[in-house]
Order: sequence, then C-alpha cells, then structure tokens
Amino acid sequence: MNKNLIKKTFTASSISLLLLPIFYVSFEPGLVGAATAGDTVIVTLVVDAGLTISAPADVSMSPNISMSANGSIGSAAWTVTTNSPTGYTLALKASAAPALVSGANSFADYTEAVNGTPDIWSVPSGSKEFGFSAYGTDVTGGTAVWGTGASCGSAGVPAGTMKYVGFKTTDKTVSSIATVTPVGGTATTVCFAAEQDTIFAQSGTYTATITATATTS
Repeated sequence: MNKNLIKKTFTASSISLLLLPIFYVSFEPGLVGAATAGDTVIVTLVVDAGLTISAPADVSMSPNISMSANGSIGSAAWTVTTNSPTGYTLALKASAAPALVSGANSFADYTEAVNGTPDIWSVPSGSKEFGFSAYGTDVTGGTAVWGTGASCGSAGVPAGTMKYVGFKTTDKTVSSIATVTPVGGTATTVCFAAEQDTIFAQSGTYTATITATATTS
C-alpha cells in the first residue's frame, strides 16, 4: 500500500477523534443556563359588617296593680348579633319622663340611693315608682352592677337579688361586649317593675315607650 495514503488516512482519523469530544462537550445539557420567570397575585376578601337586634313582643306587666295588689313585673329579652371585632353596646331609654304614664297620671321613675346606680328594689312609703333591671351574659358591669339574679321575680314582686334603676330619656347602656357574638347572638333580659307603697295609683292604663338601641362598638 502506498505509504502516503496510509499517512493521510491516519491523519484524517486522528483529526476526527480529536473533534468528536469537542463536539459532544459543546452540546452537554448541563452546561446550558436555565431561564425562569415568576409572578404573584393578591387575593382580597371583604367580610361585610353586620348588626341585628331582635324584636320582642310588647310587655303586659302582671298582675294588675289594684287596691289589693301593690306590685307588678314584666320582662323583655333583646338578642344582639354582630360580627364586629369590637363588639356592640345595647342601651335603653324612655320616650318621656316620667316613663310610665296614663294621661295626666304617672308612676315616678325609680329613685336610686346613688343617682343612676342600680340598687335593690325599694319604694318609699307614699310613693309609686317604675324602674328596670337586666341580666345576661353581656350585662355591663356584671352582677356587681345589676345583681346576681337570673329571674325578674314572681307574683308581682321584683327579684330581691336584682338591682334596679329608673329610666331616663337618654340612653343607658345595659350590656356590651368587645368581640364578635356567637352566631345565635347574645340575649339580655330586661326586667320591668312597678309598685305603689301605702298609696293608691289612679286607675287607668299606663304605658311606657322604651327604645332599645344596639350599636357596634
């Protein structure tokens, strides 16, 4: 065989062998840089604020006051429901002073030993008075303010463990809480009481218009 031909063939093969690794390395995937891209979204949910108050039936106090019955009681329960994180307040007020009237006649608003501070029910001799107390989970000041009872009394006699106050024509807070209520709301029971002591109230139908207002705190 021609020596020059062998030499040329060997040279060409050597060049091919040298180029092959270079070609392989240049296309090695591990050496190619990866491209990335990202994004974020903000998800917004609005929870609407809500507040509801129940509407109990009008109150007929019992028994009737008469020449032989000196006292009468009644009650109404307001349930407040809210999702406000700061809770609610429930306040009561009368439309007139005195609150309980029949034409030109009336029962005086209950008089406390300390004005505006609930105390045990007690009507002075020769007087006739009308007032209220409250009980429930959220009563403002708890049992120290409104008494330890969970009943308005019986047979026209106010519960001796409750503390009473007279109505005003301005709001008086009776219950509050600084958080959301349970789904079913929270009830506050208001006890109404009237009494004549060694005096007769003039006969007639006496009414008081009481407004309960719930507001978010």
